[in-house]
Amino acid sequence: MTADEPLYRRDPEAWRKHLAEGNAKQARKRVGADAIIRDEQDRILLVDPDYKPDWDLPGGMIEANEPPINGLIRELREELNLELVPNRLALACIDWVSPHGPWDDSLMFVFDAGQLPAEQIARLEPDRDELRRYGFLELEQAQQRLRPYVWLRLDAALKAAESQTVAYLHDGHPA
Repeated sequence: MTADEPLYRRDPEAWRKHLAEGNAKQARKRVGADAIIRDEQDRILLVDPDYKPDWDLPGGMIEANEPPINGLIRELREELNLELVPNRLALACIDWVSPHGPWDDSLMFVFDAGQLPAEQIARLEPDRDELRRYGFLELEQAQQRLRPYVWLRLDAALKAAESQTVAYLHDGHPA
């Protein structure tokens, strides 16, 4: 081999070390995933977290190296005792959230989980360490309880789910 050979051929171990150094310097993004869950009357499930002032969609932050859909399933199990499977979830929206307050930017995934049957709703049990309560709300009620950019995200995600597309947003607005 000659010095003209690319590093990945000349010295695969040095190449992997070079990639690892580059990876360590690249930006990291926070990622969250929420679910649109409806009851049989087509009302939307919202949760009232005790760590922030407004209601929110059920879901949460994804752990390092965890796929968003798996993180959402984990969060729903932990926070609501709700068991969903990936094939019941359809991606409806990705929202880039700009830096705000103490937070860097993030990506929020919103998945449509469809309707829950009454017997599954009856088994919902909020984690009292994180949620004050939950409720299935009409859209007008949801709009009143959600932060404005979360409402915009939900509205875009509902329209995308209805048209079987995926919305791409910046702070709740079409990019």
